[in-house]
Amino acid sequence: MANNIMNWIDKRFPATEFIKHSLTEYPTPKNLSYWWNFGSLAGIVLLLQLITGIFLAMHYKADVELSFNSIQHIMRDVNYGWLLRYMHATGASAFFFVIFTHMARTLYYGSYRAPRELLWWTGQGLLLLLMATAFMGYLLPWGQMSFWGATVITNLFKAIPFVGDSIVTLLRGDFTVGDPTLTRFFALHYLMPFVIVGAVLIHLVALHTVKSSNPTGLELPAKDNIPFHPYFTIKDLFGLGVFLIFYSVFVFFIPTSLMEAANNIPANPMVTPNHIVPEWYFLPFYAILRSVPSLVGGVVAMGLSVVIFAFLPFLDRSRIPGGARYRPVYKAQFYVFMTVTIVLGCVGYRPPTSAAIAIVGQIATVMYFGSFLLLPFISKMEERWLIKRGLPAIVMALINEEAAEIEKHKQKKNQRNGVKS
Repeated sequence: MANNIMNWIDKRFPATEFIKHSLTEYPTPKNLSYWWNFGSLAGIVLLLQLITGIFLAMHYKADVELSFNSIQHIMRDVNYGWLLRYMHATGASAFFFVIFTHMARTLYYGSYRAPRELLWWTGQGLLLLLMATAFMGYLLPWGQMSFWGATVITNLFKAIPFVGDSIVTLLRGDFTVGDPTLTRFFALHYLMPFVIVGAVLIHLVALHTVKSSNPTGLELPAKDNIPFHPYFTIKDLFGLGVFLIFYSVFVFFIPTSLMEAANNIPANPMVTPNHIVPEWYFLPFYAILRSVPSLVGGVVAMGLSVVIFAFLPFLDRSRIPGGARYRPVYKAQFYVFMTVTIVLGCVGYRPPTSAAIAIVGQIATVMYFGSFLLLPFISKMEERWLIKRGLPAIVMALINEEAAEIEKHKQKKNQRNGVKS
């Protein structure tokens, strides 16, 4: 019966072929470690956010007079409403943790380099969409931190010359954060996850076109690939089980540990909190914003701190594959960058009342951008140093092969120029 149904579907839609091509028989390098689990984890967390968000939207009221109370109604009166709310709030933090870990793995193993530049850029687009969705969702509880956080962030767009004030008014729907702002943020927050799903599909198409990277950074021959199912589905299920243990601990035992207490107070435009703190996943970028004395400079630096990742395929000019596996200087630079990012997060969490905190934030900001700007010089110097010391034969063969291809391309170009002359 099942075979007859599938045959009927396959005549009208290539379901079996699609499943084999994209899942069961998808050729995957057999040496992938558990660091490659975070891509599938991100998809599962996105699905959790979609499901819980749809049910929460059924009871939420996007009105400044009703929104805060509707959250209390969900928590107290709706069956398992408290579970839905805590799963959605914890899921936002879990989503960013998984995405940041996924990015860190990509940085460590150099998986952003050719031929995976487009795959990396689609991932960066997903990060921007996720940040926008999380920011708009932060306003919805209509607590003190939500209101004032939205006020501060929307004010940043005033730094844009000529059209800044118009953009702020467009975002808010009014001259101040109020009911029109809440309504449009709720509508966009509900819509954006479906846009993210579409972007994920584009990301997966790009992934299946260039195939998965692996810890060696080398393109493995077909004989070293194995089907995704059942080998990596089992591995992903194990990783999902470990993730759900930690996720459940936060949901059931410490659900408010990642929430600001001030957000349990209804929004009051007449009372400003002592310290406006964004969610933890925005803290490093918030610290960069505060570290620049000028408002325009701070906004530019904060935006650049996110966008600059897209330039990594051009900044990393080393031909040695494997990322940090064969590159000790790059490995040290990676760990310095991760430490600096954590320091920036701590600085962003602290109130800007101490000169020492401001100095630490400025030094960390310089080191953050320095990690990117120095990469072209460090990567070429490191490559020369490693070649002198002697690299593995397979790595040297790849470098020589690439150099031969470049020389061949130059000769063809010179011949074409000669014909034109």
